[in-house]
Amino acid sequence: MRDSGTTRRALLAATAGSGAALALGGEARAYNPRPYDSDARLRRIVAGMTLEEKVGQLFVMRVYGHSATAPDQADIDANLAEIGVRTAAELIARYRVGGIIYFSWAHNTREPHQIADLSNGIQKASLGLPRGLPVLISTDQEHGIVARVGKPATLLPGAMALGANGSRTDARTAGSISGAELRALGIRQDYAPVADVNVNPANPVIGVRSFGADPAAVAGLVAAQVTGYQRASVAATAKHFPGHGDTAVDSHYGFPVIEHTRAEWNAIDAPPFRAAIRTGIDSIMTAHIMVPALDGSGDPATLSRPILTGILREELGYDGVVVTDSLGMQGVREKYGDDRVPVLALKAGVDQLLNPPSLDIAWNAVLTAVRQGELTEARLDASILRVLRLKNRLGLLDRPYVTHAGVDRAVGVAGHLTAADRIAERTTTLLVNERKLLPLSRSTQKNVLVVGADPASPSGTTGPPTTVLAGALTELGFTATALSTGTAPSAAVIARAVAAAGEVDVVVVGTYNVGATSSQRTLVAQLLATGRPVVCVAVRNPYDVAQLPDVQAYLASYSWTDVELRAAARVIAGRVRPRGKLPVPVLDAKDPTRVLYPIGHGLSY
Repeated sequence: MRDSGTTRRALLAATAGSGAALALGGEARAYNPRPYDSDARLRRIVAGMTLEEKVGQLFVMRVYGHSATAPDQADIDANLAEIGVRTAAELIARYRVGGIIYFSWAHNTREPHQIADLSNGIQKASLGLPRGLPVLISTDQEHGIVARVGKPATLLPGAMALGANGSRTDARTAGSISGAELRALGIRQDYAPVADVNVNPANPVIGVRSFGADPAAVAGLVAAQVTGYQRASVAATAKHFPGHGDTAVDSHYGFPVIEHTRAEWNAIDAPPFRAAIRTGIDSIMTAHIMVPALDGSGDPATLSRPILTGILREELGYDGVVVTDSLGMQGVREKYGDDRVPVLALKAGVDQLLNPPSLDIAWNAVLTAVRQGELTEARLDASILRVLRLKNRLGLLDRPYVTHAGVDRAVGVAGHLTAADRIAERTTTLLVNERKLLPLSRSTQKNVLVVGADPASPSGTTGPPTTVLAGALTELGFTATALSTGTAPSAAVIARAVAAAGEVDVVVVGTYNVGATSSQRTLVAQLLATGRPVVCVAVRNPYDVAQLPDVQAYLASYSWTDVELRAAARVIAGRVRPRGKLPVPVLDAKDPTRVLYPIGHGLSY
């Protein structure tokens, strides 16, 4: 793992004292948007459940298909192979799961009316069972590079873009819009916002999903976005506790170790979670990471009682729902088998077990643990009561269904789309502008070539980025053409781009995660050698600029979704001024002890 001690020390020096005094107006009251029945009613529900039903309520599971009862045959086959059932309705009948998570790759999110119908079908299947309870439907709708529900829903700037904006008002508005649209679709728990503080530029799994590297700034934006979701009566989820921001390992594929001292954890990682708890966060997601300073056992945080009960529950005073990150990820499976993981997670203090690789193994393991006395039924009851309180607070016990009319009133409406565009305009960050190359002139730089990376759409419904940028610039009065060169352009592709550059006035290059050996560097260098002006747009991590020091103009958009690329085009064209400020430091590629561009750097016109 990369030694990030230098980065941490620089960050602590740059933000000294900020993590201890967050401008959140003191202790916020717990979220309670509507009066709800006393625990007595909920306890009676728990008391009337069978042990098998109680075990099921603890699980949140994936399921393939656009319909709860009539999915496509391919999805039936996938369900049979992975879960042993044909449909969502059969999944609920067999396991009595308390939650279902939607994924675009599971074909749950084709279009708004279909999503609403799927949600209603799931609720009908569950409520039609003896002692049936509404299902808490969730998804990962972080926006930016992680979005499971795509167009025509409103796609908003992601966390690091909002961090570049720095506006808590805009973060709150983004949460409100996202929450209102998810609620209309029947999705009542969103696994957002990301509360990780991204102090490691090499972080492969968080990066632009984080609001930034300043703990106090991240804390304020996390709290603001939580408030936005609360206003829409959707459960927000701060993730990934105790903090996934300083790792060079992706916990989907490995087992990260965070080497922060307890003092560093308190200063860097803890403030956003403390802020979320003060704001009344509904749920907190665990991280499959090892933090030896918090628990020396070698267990991942998801399975750590010292971390989840000792720190999160007892020290931080959190009594809401704790949900695991996906139990199919390697980080949590590294040390224990799939039969032990769910049991150990419950013993650690978890309430919801998310997406185990085999539901049958996990469900039966928990059932056996109770029957053999390793887990008590009272322990299950405590978690089920927390989940029921959340369902009740969200209104699910009284009004579990949604309507097409409600979808049409909320999802992708003009007001939301306009707000997304305006917010995005305030995020684009101008890092370099030699000899005032930007904004471009429509009279002297009319013909534009757009080249660069075309990564797959985060939402499955946008892009490709070069086409979006070229189209937006053409709409703004330029004559722009797109040429996709990819994330690793070959010599032949680079030669084609260089030849095309000879026919235009200016070249715009979209860069994507440029490393020291990336052929994207060769592409840019050869385009610069043509003498044509070159404008670069980092369409993911803003750190790209450190690898391309000779570029005359450099912008950061923090994502390649349409809303952020269109905003970048308006900045390039001079229709709006760049207003974003770096929420992370950019270190010198040759000397990582030197800060090339500090937090707060950002030029304007």
